[in-house]
Amino acid sequence: MKISHLAVVIALIGFLFCSPLVMATQYASESTSENTTKNLPDNEGIIISTIDTTGYTYMELENNGNRFWIAAPTTQVKAGDHIRFVESMVMSNFSSPTLNRTFRRIIFVSSTMIKK
Repeated sequence: MKISHLAVVIALIGFLFCSPLVMATQYASESTSENTTKNLPDNEGIIISTIDTTGYTYMELENNGNRFWIAAPTTQVKAGDHIRFVESMVMSNFSSPTLNRTFRRIIFVSSTMIKK
């Protein structure tokens, strides 16, 4: 069981670091008061919170009243930013040893872009 989890983590890390879209593109963001989560496409959200680790930025997003987590290559973002992301892989019950935390559902993404 441990070997299969390790294989998944290694494959995921290889996929994310080999992606040609690893670099995040950053644009000026709207102020927090102007951001809204109503009627956003599924691949967008407003950042509620972030956690930075070596190589990754974990972001809790809100979209149409739903909160969810994504993990992207290290990205400079802040709460209130409206972002768009390129979805790569959805994982359920993902355990992060670095954060000592299990995410019920997390989306690993290859790139993010702050929207104006």
